[in-house]
Amino acid sequence: MRLLARLSARTDAAYDHTYHHKLRGRLWRGLQDTEYEEYHDENRPVGMVYSNPFPPGNMSEGDEKTLLVAAPQEDLLVAIAEDLMNDRELNIGEMPFHIDELISLSPDVGEPGTTGTIETGTGLLVRIPPWRAEEYGIEKRGDQAIYWRPKHSMEPLRTQLENNLDKKHRLFCPDHLPGPSDKQYPLFDDYELIKTFSIPVTVSQETELTYVLSKWRFGYEVRDDDHRRHLNLALDAGLGERNALGFGFVNITDHDE
Repeated sequence: MRLLARLSARTDAAYDHTYHHKLRGRLWRGLQDTEYEEYHDENRPVGMVYSNPFPPGNMSEGDEKTLLVAAPQEDLLVAIAEDLMNDRELNIGEMPFHIDELISLSPDVGEPGTTGTIETGTGLLVRIPPWRAEEYGIEKRGDQAIYWRPKHSMEPLRTQLENNLDKKHRLFCPDHLPGPSDKQYPLFDDYELIKTFSIPVTVSQETELTYVLSKWRFGYEVRDDDHRRHLNLALDAGLGERNALGFGFVNITDHDE
């Protein structure tokens, strides 16, 4: 499920491409005093991901932007929506917005047989555990995870994406249903790399890290109802890591029954 917020700029402002920590803080405010508040400091997927305020670019007063927030748990989105409705000012660092409208959405990749394309709306963060580096022929540097880069080939990226989505499936889907790695077919049929880039990211008040990210177009054909559930989970919970900072947000960009 998704929450779409239509925004208008309250003043002229430069676009802040390092919005992640500031926007996360505003969304987490809506989860205070709910069952989801305890997820904040836990080392587990929260089940929330969000877009950047788009289209990106410097703003003049009154300019319109859009924000999307996704989650597999309806109650989590309801809590955020209630907070946004009660306080229509959305200040993302030095980018001040007014929330003009909130809309609920339920995107779906389609029934079995449907083909389409899913594109990363924000950077995708994929890290390779150091204990798997040798398996992929990657030089290990200490005990730190290794950011995926094109030189590492597709195998570790596909494996880490599937393993990460498996973890989310165990958290947010019924136990008796098979996860992505239980199926013989791949999650995606085509992988088109758009670009890789790095940005500084504030992950806490005391810590700033430089993340290596990538943007992709993924082609798919829905094989069966399980595959449909897995792809829709990616839409709801995000792909890769650090979804609570907004990374790994994906959209359906092409859809053909």
